Amino acid sequence: MAENLVIVESPAKAKTIEKYLGKKYKVVASMGHVRDLPRSQMGVDAENDYEPKYITIRGKGPVVKELKKHAKKAKKIFLASDPDREGEAIAWHLANILDLEDSNENRVVFNEITKDAVKDSFKHPRGIEMELVDAQQARRILDRLVGYNISPVLWKKVKKGLSAGRVQSVALRLVIDRENEIRNFKPEEYWKIEGEFRYKKSKFTAKFLHLKDKPFKLTEKADVEKVTTQLDGDQFEVTKVTKKEKTRYPANPFTTSTLQQEAARKLNFKARKTMMLAQQLYEGIDLKRQGTVGLITYMRTDSTRISEQAKSEAQNYIEETYGKNYTSKRKAKGQGDQDAHEAIRPSSTLRTPSDMKPYLTRDQHRLYKLIWERFVASQMAPAILDTVAMDLTQNDIKFRANGQTIKFKGFMTLYVETKDDSEDGKDNKLPNINEGEMVTATKIEPSQHFTQPPPRYTEARLVKTMEELKIGRPSTYAPTIDTIQKRNYVKNESKRFVPTELGEIVHEQVKDYFPEIIDVDFTVNMETLLDKVADGEIGWKKVISDFYSSFKQDVERAEEEMEKIEIKDEPAGEDCELCGSPMVIKMGRYGKFMACSNFPDCRNTKAIVKTIGVTCPKCKEGDVVERKSKKNRIFYGCSKYPECDFVSWDKPIGRACPKCEDYLVEKKQGRKSQVVCSNCDYKEAEQK
Repeated sequence: MAENLVIVESPAKAKTIEKYLGKKYKVVASMGHVRDLPRSQMGVDAENDYEPKYITIRGKGPVVKELKKHAKKAKKIFLASDPDREGEAIAWHLANILDLEDSNENRVVFNEITKDAVKDSFKHPRGIEMELVDAQQARRILDRLVGYNISPVLWKKVKKGLSAGRVQSVALRLVIDRENEIRNFKPEEYWKIEGEFRYKKSKFTAKFLHLKDKPFKLTEKADVEKVTTQLDGDQFEVTKVTKKEKTRYPANPFTTSTLQQEAARKLNFKARKTMMLAQQLYEGIDLKRQGTVGLITYMRTDSTRISEQAKSEAQNYIEETYGKNYTSKRKAKGQGDQDAHEAIRPSSTLRTPSDMKPYLTRDQHRLYKLIWERFVASQMAPAILDTVAMDLTQNDIKFRANGQTIKFKGFMTLYVETKDDSEDGKDNKLPNINEGEMVTATKIEPSQHFTQPPPRYTEARLVKTMEELKIGRPSTYAPTIDTIQKRNYVKNESKRFVPTELGEIVHEQVKDYFPEIIDVDFTVNMETLLDKVADGEIGWKKVISDFYSSFKQDVERAEEEMEKIEIKDEPAGEDCELCGSPMVIKMGRYGKFMACSNFPDCRNTKAIVKTIGVTCPKCKEGDVVERKSKKNRIFYGCSKYPECDFVSWDKPIGRACPKCEDYLVEKKQGRKSQVVCSNCDYKEAEQK
């Protein structure tokens, strides 16, 4: 019989750890939190020093009963929940339920679920760190006080079912502020002059830079003409050639935020999916004969620190695979807030993505490959680039050509971080020319442009902004973004967030009556205070008290002064097919929909269908309409469905292909789009 009981959060983690510890240990799962504040009431006694009221979570009664049964039989109990504040709080709640003393050394933590790491952690058990528990408690109680005070006001004054949270309100503000920037943006005209040049058999490009050795802005056509009329012939002198060697260093290994960003860019994963797959890789994968092993370190971390053992293993692998000149001599920079953790890395560099592929699902493998390559590349030598800047001059008019070539690929052999903008000159191969030589302009072409508004947030960009502003913690990015979408405060259009009408209404009320809640500086300061609680520098009840004293006044003012907002129904322009009454457009929790105005006598409702002005290319009778899949992805179908089953992910444009006469569609790739044939290889020029 097992003498020791080990409690973890999930069955997968329990299964992995039990294999490492042997017969003297029984490992069971608590299935996450077992206690929490009640959902049906505030659960925080603001009049009694903010004492929280914890209850067993609904449905967890059988789990708690089973844990107590195992605990009675065990000589020693170990609490092995995750190594962060949330995990510490879970351990504390378990200790309370099982009547364990806080001072007992029964808490074990490990950053990776491998045999050596797990066994070593059981040699060094410690007591529960109440500072970490208090920091998590403070966050939970703060969020409860905000949500359970503001939401009822919104229910009463705006619409039933609405909610407002502390971090989600700031995230919503970011999306709305960006949308307002776009709405208020006034484009400004500007011009470029680009030239194509030839030297012997080589061709390259250059851009207008200076007039009379000074920068000259091309703001209108007259400015362009001032330059072009001064040109005389097609011969330009090479007046300056600057060659430099540039060192490009690899990116640090992943933190939670950078993993979510890069997985969104490279793999098109939502933050929530990235964290779910990372959890699976961390908790353990069955490698058949090798047993179950956690393939990556803990995935909720701010740190870029790497253990000496992991560095050494990676360096040996790089030297054996690529050669000694590919190993790094540089020390990693940038330590994170939770430096007890490491960065996200493979638990062993020797478990290569190709070796692990047979044991992983497609998406698990893609994420593991990303983590593995990023980590190994971070331990490789920098790339060496030869850069060239060449000035071409005629009649006081200067063009500049930039180019670069890779002298030594270094880490770029394995992995290159995705960038939002390309490096100038990377595809421009310049010939070897000396100063004083002449080159020939084959084409000089002015082009008119207009400044563009800032782009809407993608999920990756929103995560990056939240991290830069220090809004929330690594574990909160994914659920926060998920919440504002589920509440229908923002919608995802072409992979970019757009605020909904409902989101803007809620934001306006929160902004007017609870300005601190959406204030970025206030939210950042609150995160700093919670960090101080975790470090034992300040008591959690003082943080709550300082906040709640002014917040309570805001709630009272909102209840008295906030005017009731009536979201009026809009005429839908058609009649109900069941009773003949006019249909109206209503605002629901999940967006707008059509309903009969004769409600409650007639309960007919239907989705709003958007036609795109194109006849169905299959049946030639119905209209092509925009629809949404269960995963909220836009697709196009026939209005006569199910009689006609036409469907397309790409938007039909109503023209026939000149090559095969099938229908053409608009295919979007980021901010660009291209008209292509749905059947053959016909393509038209890309459009921005």
